This record gives sequence, structure tokens and C-alpha cells, in this order.
Amino acid sequence: MEQPLPGQRWVSDSEPELGLGVVMKAEFARVEIFFPAAGEHRQFAMKTAPLRRVRFQAGDTVKTHDGKSLEVETVEERKGMLFYLGASREVSEAELSDTISFSKPEDRLMAGQIDDLRTFDLRVEAMKRRADMRQSTVRGFCGGRVDLLPHQMYIANEVAGRMVPRVLLADEVGLGKTIEASLILHRLHLTGRAERVLILVPEPLVNQWFVELYRRFHLTFSIYDENRCDVLETEEEGINPFLESQLILCSTSFLAGSPNRAEQAEAAGWDLLIVDEAHHLEWSPEAPSDSYALVDRLASKIPGLLLLTATPQQLGPEGHFARLRLLDSNRYADLSQFLAESEHYEEVAKAMDRLASGKNLTAADEKLFIKKSPHLKEQLAAMKSGEDGAREKLISSLLDEFGTGRVMFRNTRAALSGFPERQANLVPIKAKEEPLEAKVKWLAGLLKELGEEKVLLICRTRKLAEQINEKLLHEVNVHSALFHEGLTLMQRDRQAAFFAEEDGARILLCSEIGSEGRNFQFAHHLVLFDLPEDPELLEQRIGRLDRIGQTSTIHIHVPYIQAGAEEVLARWYHEGLNAFEKNLHGATEIVESLRDELAPLMKDMKATNLKAFIKKSQEQRKLVTKKLERGHDRLLELNSCKPEQAEEVIQAVRAQDADIDFEEFFIRLVDHFGLHVEEHGNRSYVLMPAHLTTDKFPALPDEGLLASFDRTRALSRENMAFLTQDHPIVRGALDLLLGSENGNSSFGLWRNTGSEGLMLETHFVVECIAPASLHVDRFLSSTPIRIVVDHSSKDRRDDAAFIQAKIEKGSPTRLLENAGIKRKIFPAMMSKSKKLAEAEMDKLIAEATEKMKAQLQAEKNRLEDLRQINDHVRPEEITALETQMTALEEAIGSARARLDALRLVLQST
Repeated sequence: MEQPLPGQRWVSDSEPELGLGVVMKAEFARVEIFFPAAGEHRQFAMKTAPLRRVRFQAGDTVKTHDGKSLEVETVEERKGMLFYLGASREVSEAELSDTISFSKPEDRLMAGQIDDLRTFDLRVEAMKRRADMRQSTVRGFCGGRVDLLPHQMYIANEVAGRMVPRVLLADEVGLGKTIEASLILHRLHLTGRAERVLILVPEPLVNQWFVELYRRFHLTFSIYDENRCDVLETEEEGINPFLESQLILCSTSFLAGSPNRAEQAEAAGWDLLIVDEAHHLEWSPEAPSDSYALVDRLASKIPGLLLLTATPQQLGPEGHFARLRLLDSNRYADLSQFLAESEHYEEVAKAMDRLASGKNLTAADEKLFIKKSPHLKEQLAAMKSGEDGAREKLISSLLDEFGTGRVMFRNTRAALSGFPERQANLVPIKAKEEPLEAKVKWLAGLLKELGEEKVLLICRTRKLAEQINEKLLHEVNVHSALFHEGLTLMQRDRQAAFFAEEDGARILLCSEIGSEGRNFQFAHHLVLFDLPEDPELLEQRIGRLDRIGQTSTIHIHVPYIQAGAEEVLARWYHEGLNAFEKNLHGATEIVESLRDELAPLMKDMKATNLKAFIKKSQEQRKLVTKKLERGHDRLLELNSCKPEQAEEVIQAVRAQDADIDFEEFFIRLVDHFGLHVEEHGNRSYVLMPAHLTTDKFPALPDEGLLASFDRTRALSRENMAFLTQDHPIVRGALDLLLGSENGNSSFGLWRNTGSEGLMLETHFVVECIAPASLHVDRFLSSTPIRIVVDHSSKDRRDDAAFIQAKIEKGSPTRLLENAGIKRKIFPAMMSKSKKLAEAEMDKLIAEATEKMKAQLQAEKNRLEDLRQINDHVRPEEITALETQMTALEEAIGSARARLDALRLVLQST
């Protein structure tokens, strides 16, 4: 690739629909290009950029910004810039129209530049497959190196399908919120709806997120901290470091603790924000925390937002409201209104159940709901008239406007299946000697008893973890590892990895930071050396083992010193709340109602008082659980996993997994570029860069790649890549072929047809150049159109004989020497082909426009309904949606049919 210079016109081979780009700057081995027609900025590494310099030749016709045409007579280059001269006029490349299409297979054919028939067929198939990939309803879901679990696939599909995805992912600990968020992110990123992504996580989880995103989804994020920002600013003075990468991962505390960096991040512009462990975002109307204030500012500017927490109620109803407010400030604008609304959850849930079972709303239901929402009345009438899908729409609207809404998803173990049991083992210890010594002696005995089994121990502080480790090594000879906040991220990762190794540490001793985010499901024994006073935090601890992937009963060991605060907590959790062996629902509400009685017991334990307190706790747990089952939890269950819809998504993914035709196509595609392919067992291959016909093959390591199309095999082997239509090497190979001229011009002979004549097969691509913010590909993505006409310009697309014909290799030289064919017959065939393609395109435009209007009108209706309930919905927001509809209709209507490939076929008798 030649050195780009500012002002030059270049085009992206992988995204020709962006139109002509203008080089903004090229330095530090990177080039930044602006595509005016699409309003898009792109940054590329020069070595691997899928870019081509736009160079027209003498005889070409070019268009300028003002719509005028010029037939080029000569081309001059001055200081790196091209100037086109003709008809006593000069046009600089800066004046070229931003929407020029310069891929001209017809000119190549007329010049006798043809490719072999196999390359043409490969290109045509690649064109169709890339279109199918881009239009796939499960694009982004197939490429995840994950098991296909219904609750995860349902949430990913539901959220990613929304115009503006803003949700709280609140599955219980261990059910895979990170996977759900990554699936959503992957789909939004591959479909162009989330080009720029910012992920904020607790500092201990930065590396874990980085590895998971790369290992499971081939997404490479840049980790940002103060040092990286300093380096970037040193390289180029005055830059915003957050504009140097599209995908950025950093700790929440880093940005919250640095006003300057937070301001730069806010100014950088993002499509999607993901915040993990969102329960740490503390809030009150008077004094929100720095972290909450940061996320609040970012969330107000970023269209997409995913908040993740397994304990949404950990900070009480106010904290829960605060997180919902980040997601939808229109729906959740007033705390008192939110609290009052929650009193009706049971009534809403009963109404949902009636609708779900095929019954209608009662008169009381209608009084509660319909009078506040005109569109619900219309939906109710549609349901009563038997309109398809009306019942489901009504349920969705009721959940949105009167229940927990579309903004929260929470799956529980109770609603799912296949999870192991949890067995509590409470161990009373008499404190005859120093309490710590006594508990460590018990721990040493447990390790001896368990043999080689792995044990995870969690306690509150770093100091205590270090003390336990020191004393334990005096009692027993065992390999141990430490995990606490005093270690660097790298050191923590190494300790966790040492524990995970089969011959590594027998026991990992963690401070409280080990209770969040980390996955240790390969272990089956958890020692709770001390107990937190917050049952939500207790569940976080247990969740390190009790999670998807756990294959055995989980043994929870709880040593406690008798006749004191430790016994009160241990017995209260076990006997009063059953929190060790079952997930505790409504923990915050239960604890709040019992807090005044718990505190004095912790200070002065009396057996009779403890017994009475445990009994009261049991009653309170039953009361709250029953209320939640009828109300809040029931609404969440209705909203969080719909097995039938999940199964449709899973079956679509499995169908792609099992597509042998695609596998064979990919092998032919990489073989075209000279890759050496060796079979490596069932549906598995070794790809080696042996005799490449290109300088650099996309996403292929220099040492080659071991990969499989089989999901089960790829999941079981860490060193084996999982090849799907979403994999970067597949997408890169398609871009490499379709971004070049390879196969776009071909000629063949059709013998023994009984007649003589010409057939022209053309393949157009419908493209829509529009700003990415419109997400126009939701309605009209790049779609191929096949046209066949004969020498009399008759439409022959449905000619079965031609479809099945065996076309042979031939040379067009003598044919093209015929002036009549070159100047009259072929141009007429091309003209007819374009008219037929444009007619097909008009149908696609009409369908896309209808789909767009239906979807955005539904969103407009929702905002109008919410405005009846909540005066915080501003008229400007509804106007903005109407403006977007107008812009989309204009963008879709301006789609063009670009000729991508053609084949001229000579018939003979």
C-alpha cells in the first residue's frame, strides 16, 4: 500500500458502501479516513488496511460534487494529488462525488480482462453468503465460543434486537451475565450498531474481561489506565487518548477518580457503554457517589447501556431505582412514584398470568391500566378481534409501562434447571485458645480429610488472609495461593491460574475481592472463614463455585466460634434464612425488617433470644418470598426467559453450526488465496500461510491456525479456534475477495444449445450509504440481485436450462472485435440489466421502508403512552424520533444498485 496523504481519495474494500473517503491524517503507522457520504470516521493500521487509492484513467467518466460529469482525457499527479483533465476543464480528486462507484466489471470485460469461471462462481457465492451473514438473525451469536443456554440466548436476542438497547442484566450469581453482555456486544459490533464501545469494570476484573472477550468472541479491547493515556499524549500532543481506540476497557475507579480522564472519555463519543458490578454505583438524591455520577454523565450521552449486577437490591429500593434511572430516565424519573408503583406489582403479575393463559383482562385490570395509556386500549381491542401477535404485544406493553419494564432481566436458579445441590457444613468451634488458631487447626484437618480436592477460602480482609496462610503452613504441608487487593492484577491472575492447575495450589485464600467476578467452578469446597453481615455479599461469595459449569455438589464449610456474634450470623443464615443451601430472594427487604433485632444479638448472644429471632426470620423469609413470587419475581420471570423464543434462536445457531456447505465454501475460499489446508480430524483443519497470493491474510497468525467448525470440539480444546461465519478470518477472507476485482469479469461458452446468441449474467448489490447512527442495515442491508438477459434484452432469470448449463472456458477476444456487439448489443443488454435490477431494488426499498415505519411508529407510540404517565418525557424526544423516521426514509430511498460482477456467455449450436 502506498503512503496515504491528507486530501487523497481512498475507498474501503471491506465497506465499499461507505463511498469515497478523504484521508484526514496518516502517521504512526495509522491512517484516519473520513467518508463524507456516510458521515463515518475510520482508523486503520497501514500494514493491514483494506484500502485502495482511487485512480481513474483516461477514458473513464467521473462525477463531481455538483453532479456534473467529465470524461477524463489525461491524468496528472501534483504533490501526491490527482487532477483529471478533459473538455477544457480540470477536476481535482477533492472535487469528486463522495458516492462514485468505480468498480466497473463491464469495462474490464470490454478490455478483455477476464477471470476464470471458478473465480467468478466463487465471487458470486461469496457475495450471496456475505449478504446472508449480514442479514442473519443470529449474526454475532454464532461466533461466541459458548454453550447455547436458553436463558442467555433469549436475553441476547431480545436486547440486541432493540433499537436502543438499555437494560439491567441481573441474573443470579453464576448464570452468565458476562456471556449475555458479550453476546449482545458481539452482535451490535458486527452489525455496525456499536463501532465504539466503552466497558467499565472493577479494577480486579479488567484482565478477566479482556481475556474472556478475546478468547470467546475474538474481540480485542485496549486496556486503558493513566500510564497508557500518558504515553498516547506524549506521542501526539493535544489528542484525546480515548479517540485512539474503538474498543476500550478500563476500571470504573480509574475514570471516577480522574476528572480530566472522565471528561476526555465523555467527549470521545460512544455507541455502547457496559458497566459490570453495577451495585457498586451508590446513589442518593442528595449525594451520588463519584462512580454513579460518572456513569450518569456517560449514560446521558451514549445510546446503548448495559448494567450488570447479580444483586440489584443490595443498596435497597433507592439504589435499585437509581440504576433503573440510568437506563430509562423517562420511565424512572421519580423515586416516590417508583415506590408507589411497586405496590401494584402483584396486580400486574396476575393480569399478566391471565393474558398468558389465554384469558382477557378483567374490568378492574382495565381500570388500573387502560385509562392511563390510549395505545393499550387499541392493543386490547386488537387482541379481542383475534389479530395475530396482539396478545404478546399487549403483555410486552403492560410489562413496560406498569411492571418492571423492558429494562431489567433476572433469571434465577429456581426458574432454570440443571444446577448442583449446595450442602452446608456448620462447624462450631470452642474458643479455649486464641480463636484464629482454633479455626486454622480445624482448616488443616479439613484439608487432610479432603485429600487432593481443591478448596476456596474467602474472608473479609487481606490481613486475615495472610494470617491464615502463615498459620496454616505451620499446621500442614500444602500448596497454597493468596488472592487479595495488595497484589497487582498480574499477580492475582497468576495466583488464580496456579489454583486452577491440576497440580497447582490445593487452597486459594481470598480477601473479599475474591467474592466478585472470578470463576472457580472447578472447585467443589468453599470455606467461609468469616461471614459478611450482608446476605447479598454472602451470595456473591457462594457464587464463585455455584455457577454454570459446576458439575458436583458444592460443600460450604462454615467454622464459627460458639456463643458469640459468629454463631449468631452462622445460625441465622442457615436456620433462619436457609441462605447457604438456597438463593435468598428479597434479602435486602428481609434484613431491613430484622436489622434492629440482629444488632443487639450480635453484641450479646442469648440462646432464647436467638431461637426467637431465628423463628421470626423464617416467618419473614416466607412472607417476603411469597410476595415476590406473586409480584416482582413473577414479572421478572415473565420478562427474562421465553423458552419457545430461545429455542428458535438456538436452532438457528445450530443450523449454521451444522452447515457443511459453508464449511466447504470456506475451504475453497482460502485455497483461492493460497492457504495450505490440512485436515485435523472431524470438521477440523490446520491453516498455514504457505503460498499466499496476498501480502497479509486477515486474522491469520504467522504460525498458522488450528481450528474446528464443531462447537463441542472447539469448546473442549483451548488451543483450537472455533470457525463460524462470525470469525474474523472468515469475514476477512470475504472482504479480501469482494474488495478486489477478482472474479468480477468473466466469459464462457455454452455449447450444443440448438441456437446461437449471447447471455449476460449480472450480479448487483443494493447499497445504502447513510450515517451509522441511523442503523439503516436493520431494514436494508447490502443485498445481491441476480439478473440474466439475452442478446435481445429479454429477461432470462428463470431460464432453467441456463441455470443448469455447463459453461466452459473461452476467450472473448474475437467476439469483442465485433463493433456491433461492443457498441450496440452489449450496452443494450447492460441497460436492460440495470433496469431490471433497479425494479428489484425498488421492491426491497418498499419492504424496508414499511418495516422501518412499523418499528419506529411502535417506539413513538410507547413514548406517547409514557408521556401520559410521566411528564418527564419531553415533546422534543418524540419530535426527534419523527426526524429519525424521515431521515431513514430518505436514506433507504436513496439506495443504489451497484454492479459487482458479470459473465458474458456465448451460445452455440
